[in-house]
Amino acid sequence: MSMRTRAAFQLSVGGLLLAGAIGAHAANLNFLNDTPIAYMKQADNDSLRKAAFEALDKKQDGESSTWNNEGLRNSTRIEAQLTPDATSKAGDRTCRQIHVVLSAKGQSMNLNPQFCRQGTGNWVMQKKN
Repeated sequence: MSMRTRAAFQLSVGGLLLAGAIGAHAANLNFLNDTPIAYMKQADNDSLRKAAFEALDKKQDGESSTWNNEGLRNSTRIEAQLTPDATSKAGDRTCRQIHVVLSAKGQSMNLNPQFCRQGTGNWVMQKKN
């Protein structure tokens, strides 16, 4: 085998191995492609954040509100049900958890962030331990 042929062969095999490794890595995370968050755009995120803060401000524990991305120029319809609960108060500090069920293309996912605020200040998402 000539030096040129051997180099081309090694390059081809190396390329196939690299493509296989990338494909395998991508396949391990492929399940994320079907989650509602994968279809969300910045306008969806901003609108959903606003709806979550409104629910935290106005809904009682266990009282749900709904959100969807209609009119936000996303070809994928995304919906959410937002339900605050677990309200706790310590002095001027209020904390609430909000259950968010996102749905898109027949898939759904649950998010359960906790937010706190001082007085009537802005809600701040809390890091979970």
